[in-house]
Amino acid sequence: SCHWAPLEKSLTWSSLHPPFRCLYTLTSSPLRSQQIGFLLGSCGVTVALTSDACHKGLPKSPTGEIPQFKGWPKLLWFVTESKHLSKPPRDWFPHIKDANNDTAYIEYKTCKDGSVLGVTVTRIALLTHCQALTQACGYTEAETIVNVLDFKKDVGLWHGILTSVMNMMHVISIPYSLMKVNPLSWIQKVCQYKAKVACVKSRDMHWALVAHRDQRDINLSSLRMLIVADGANPWSISSCDAFLNVFQSKGLRQEVICPCASSPEALTVAIRRPTDDSNQPPGRGVLSMHGLTYGVIRVDSEEKLSVLTVQDVGLVMPGAIMCSVKPDGIPQLCKTDEIGELCVCAIATGTSYYGLSGMTKNTFEVFPMTSSGGPITEYPFIRTGLLGFIGPGGLVFVIGKMDGLMVVSGRRHNADDIVATALAVEPMKFVYRGRIAVFSVSVLHDERIVIVAEQRPDSTEEDSFQWMSRVLQAIDSIHQVGVYCLALVPANTLPKTPLGGIHLSETKQLFLEGSLHPCNVLMCPHTCVTNLPKPRQKQPEIGPASVMVGNLVSGKRIAQASGRDLGQIEDNDQARKFLFLSEVLQWRAQTTPDHVLYTLLNCRGTIANSLTCVQLHKRAEKIAVMLMERGHLQDGDHVALVYPPGIDLIAAFYGCLYAGCVPITVRPPHPQNIATTLPTVKMIVEVSRSACLMTTQLICKLLRSREAAAAVDVRTWPPVLDTDDLPKKRPAQIYKPSNPETLAYLDFSVSTTGMLAGVKVGTSFCKHLRTQAVYSGHQSILIPPSELETNPALWLLAVSQYKVRDTFCSYSVMELCTKGLGSQTESLKARGLDLSRVRTCVVVAEERPRIALTQSFSKLFKDLGLHPRAVSTSLGCRVNLAICLQGTSGPDPTTVYVDMRALRHDRVRLVERGSPHSLPLMESGKVSTERRVKHIFYGKYFHTTSIHLLNTFRDGDSTTSLGSLFQYLTTLLVKKFFLISNLNLPWCNLRTFLPVLLLVAWEKVLTPTSLQPPFRQL
Repeated sequence: SCHWAPLEKSLTWSSLHPPFRCLYTLTSSPLRSQQIGFLLGSCGVTVALTSDACHKGLPKSPTGEIPQFKGWPKLLWFVTESKHLSKPPRDWFPHIKDANNDTAYIEYKTCKDGSVLGVTVTRIALLTHCQALTQACGYTEAETIVNVLDFKKDVGLWHGILTSVMNMMHVISIPYSLMKVNPLSWIQKVCQYKAKVACVKSRDMHWALVAHRDQRDINLSSLRMLIVADGANPWSISSCDAFLNVFQSKGLRQEVICPCASSPEALTVAIRRPTDDSNQPPGRGVLSMHGLTYGVIRVDSEEKLSVLTVQDVGLVMPGAIMCSVKPDGIPQLCKTDEIGELCVCAIATGTSYYGLSGMTKNTFEVFPMTSSGGPITEYPFIRTGLLGFIGPGGLVFVIGKMDGLMVVSGRRHNADDIVATALAVEPMKFVYRGRIAVFSVSVLHDERIVIVAEQRPDSTEEDSFQWMSRVLQAIDSIHQVGVYCLALVPANTLPKTPLGGIHLSETKQLFLEGSLHPCNVLMCPHTCVTNLPKPRQKQPEIGPASVMVGNLVSGKRIAQASGRDLGQIEDNDQARKFLFLSEVLQWRAQTTPDHVLYTLLNCRGTIANSLTCVQLHKRAEKIAVMLMERGHLQDGDHVALVYPPGIDLIAAFYGCLYAGCVPITVRPPHPQNIATTLPTVKMIVEVSRSACLMTTQLICKLLRSREAAAAVDVRTWPPVLDTDDLPKKRPAQIYKPSNPETLAYLDFSVSTTGMLAGVKVGTSFCKHLRTQAVYSGHQSILIPPSELETNPALWLLAVSQYKVRDTFCSYSVMELCTKGLGSQTESLKARGLDLSRVRTCVVVAEERPRIALTQSFSKLFKDLGLHPRAVSTSLGCRVNLAICLQGTSGPDPTTVYVDMRALRHDRVRLVERGSPHSLPLMESGKVSTERRVKHIFYGKYFHTTSIHLLNTFRDGDSTTSLGSLFQYLTTLLVKKFFLISNLNLPWCNLRTFLPVLLLVAWEKVLTPTSLQPPFRQL
C-alpha cells in the first residue's frame, strides 16, 4: 500500500517496441528542459503519462491542445488519474514477461556539461537489483518505509517503488513541496507509523535539525535502518554525526544510520548493512587533503584543518565485484594507497547509454588492466563515476565524484571539498547552504576554479568582500590552490534543478557567456595563472667560441663513437675465410675431430655430458637427414626445437643449419604445470609458422598426453620428430646459404612492454660472434641455472678450477654470490678457491652500472685473490650486443656524478660528489669492434631484418626461445679462459656469444593473457 502526495512533476513513457519501455524523467518545466526533450526524441517517445495537476499547469492553445515544446517530440499526453480511466474488462490480465535482457526502463542522467543521457536497465538487472537490495537491507513483508527521495529515479525509485512492491512493504512518500513547508514531516511519519526504514538525504537531516525544536514527543526507536542516499558525498558525515548527537536521546541508535553510494550507471554500488551490534563502530578515516590532490591515501590527525574525514558506505552489493582503476588514461588497477574510480562487475547494473554506442563502450565495457597490461578478467566492468578506495574488511570509501573532479596544475581537487571549505568560513550564514556552485573553466591550457554563490539579501558590499577574502585565504591554506574567480549574485537568481538545488551546468554556461550578472566579483588570476608566456627579449650578440661552448654544454654536439675495424684484428684467424657457422663446424670436424667443444656440469661440479667436434658434426648430419626424409622439409622451412637444457638442443640447432631450415628454440612445457606452460609452446609454434617440431621422446609423449589434450588441441600440432631415434645415413650434401642475408634462425623474446617479438637473424651472424665455441675452438663448459641456484659457489669454483682469465656475468649472478657466499669466504679459501688469475670480470647489462653491488662484490672476494680493478661493467641492448667493453690495457673506469634533475629533461649536467640530487655513473668502456654509436645505438652489420609481434601478458620474463636461453646461462670457455655466467640476464646482452650454447631454466614460464586466473573478488 502506498500513500501518495499530489504529483507536481511529469512521468513519461516511451513506446519504442512493444511491450512499452518506460522512461522516467523529472522536469520542473517542459519549456526550459530542451536537453530532456532531445533525449525523448532520440528514444522515440510518443506518449507522456502525467497527473491531473501537472496536466492543468501545461500551456494550451485556444482549442485546448498542448503545443509541441521546443526541442521536444510530438507527444500524446495521457492523465493517469482514476477519474480519467475506464475499468478494464474482467477477462483482461497483464502480460507478464520473463526476466530477460530486454530493456525494462530508461532512466535519465544529466552529465557535467549539461547533456542528458538515457541509461537502459534490463529486466534481469531490475529483478536482480531488487533481490540484492532485499538481501542487503533485510527487507521483510509488511514493513513500513518512509521515502523522502524522488521516487521517480535513483535510490527513491529503487527502494520506494521497485523493491517495496517486491517485498509487499508499506511505503509513505513525502514530496519535496511538503518538505519545504514542514522539514520535520518525515520524522513525524516515522513516529506515527513506527516505520522501520527511512530513505533520506543529508539535506533532509540538516533541515530536521534546524526545525526539531518545534516538535515534541519524537521517538525514533522503531527505525532499524536510516538510508542516507548521498553517502557518496564525503561531507554527508557532518550531517550524520550532528543528527545522531541530537536524536540519540530520542531513541535513534548509531548502527541505524546506513550511508549508501549509487550512480545511474551502476545502480546501487555499496550500502552499509543494518546491524544489531551497537558496539561495532562504523568505519571512518581522516585523510590528508594534500595527499588526495595527488591521488594517494595519507592518514592524518583530526586536529588539522587540511584533512577530510570520510565514512564508509558499507560493503559491495551481493553478487558484485568491485575494483578501483586510475581515473585517467588506461583503466589500470590502483595500488592499495591510491585513489581511483570505482568499477563494478555485476548483473544488477545498467547496460548502456541509449543510442550512444561509443560512450557506452567507454563506460559499460571497461576491462581493468594490471601493471603488466593484461586484463584482470574476461568480464567487463562498469564505471560508477565515484572516486574512492576499498578499505580494510572490504569497506568502500568514497571521497568524491568524477563529475566534480577538477585537475589544476596536475593536482586533483573535488568541487564538494571546495564548497565545504567556503561554507565553513565565518560568518557561516553569509551564503545559504546549497546555494553555492563550484566548477572549473579552461584558461591558458589549464583548469581554473570558479566559485559562484548567492549572497543574503541584507549583505553589504563591505561584508561581501570581507567574506570573499576569507574564502580565498581558507582555500589557499587548506587546499593549496588559487581561485580564479569568486562571484556573488543576488538571492534566488541562479538556475535551479527540479528539487531546488543549483543547476551547475547552466550556471557555468551563464558564466562563460557573461550572462551571470554578479553583484560582487573578486578576480585573482595572479594567484592561479602561473604559466603566462614570458615576453620576448633581444639576446646579445654571440661569438663563434660561445656557440661552440654552448653546444657542448647543452649536449648539442655530435654524440658519436666507433669501434675498431674487425678486419684489423683477425688477419691470422684460420676461420675467417668461412662466411657461415655451418662451414666452420665442418672444418673443425676435419682438422680437430677429437677436440671437446661442450661439457655439461652438474651442481657437484662433475661432468654430466660432453660433445666433440666430430660428434657434433655427425649428429647434425643425421638430424638433417631426418628433417629431409621424415619431415619432408625444404630450404627455409621453420622448425620448432622443444628441448630441455642440454646437448640435444645444440645438435638440433646445427642440424637445422645443415638442412637449410630455420630453427626456433622453444622452452618445453613443465610436466607438473602443463595447463599453463603448454599453451605458451603452442602459441610460439603457431606464430612462427613452424612446419615441423623436433624434441625428445619423453617430451613427445608429454605433448600427446591426456593433460596436454585438456590444455590445447593436440590434433593441430605440426609433425613431431623424435631425435632419440636418428637415421644412420649421411646427407647427400650440406646446405650452404646463397648469400649472407639468408635467414639463419628466429629469436623470440618479450620486450619491456610485454610484446612477444620474433627477430629474424641472418646467416652472416657468425662473422660477428668471435667468442663462441665452434668458431673460436673454445671448450665451453655449460652450467644449468638450476644447478647454480642449488650451489651458488659453482661458478667461482669453476673459475678457480679452470684458471679462468676473463669472465662475464650478470648483476643477478653477482648478487646471488654476494648474498649466498658472504659468510663462506673462509671455507671457500680453505677449499682452495683462488681468484687471483682473473684478469677481468665484466658485468653485462642493459642498465647503468650498479656501483654499490660491484664494490661489495670486489670487497667480499678480495681475500680470495680477486683484484678490485678486475671488476668492470659493459653495455648492451637488443639490437647492439655488447656495445661497450672495458679492455684490460685501458685505465681504471671513471666515475662521474650527474644531476638527476637534468636527467629528467634528457640533459647531462656534471656536479661534484656529494652534491644534492647527484647520481654516480661509472664508465662502461669503449665501443666494441665494428660498432657505431650515435645517440640511439644501432648495429652496423647485425642482420635483424624484421620482427613479428604478438601481444602477451607478462612483465619482464623472457619467452621460451633463444632469448630465454641467453637469460639463464652459465658458460665456461676453457681454452681461452673465458667465462660467461648469467643467471637472470636479458638475452640480448649475451648475443655476441653463440646462441646454441645456452640452457633453459624451468622456473619462469610465460602464459598468454587468456590463461590468466580470474580477478579475485574484493
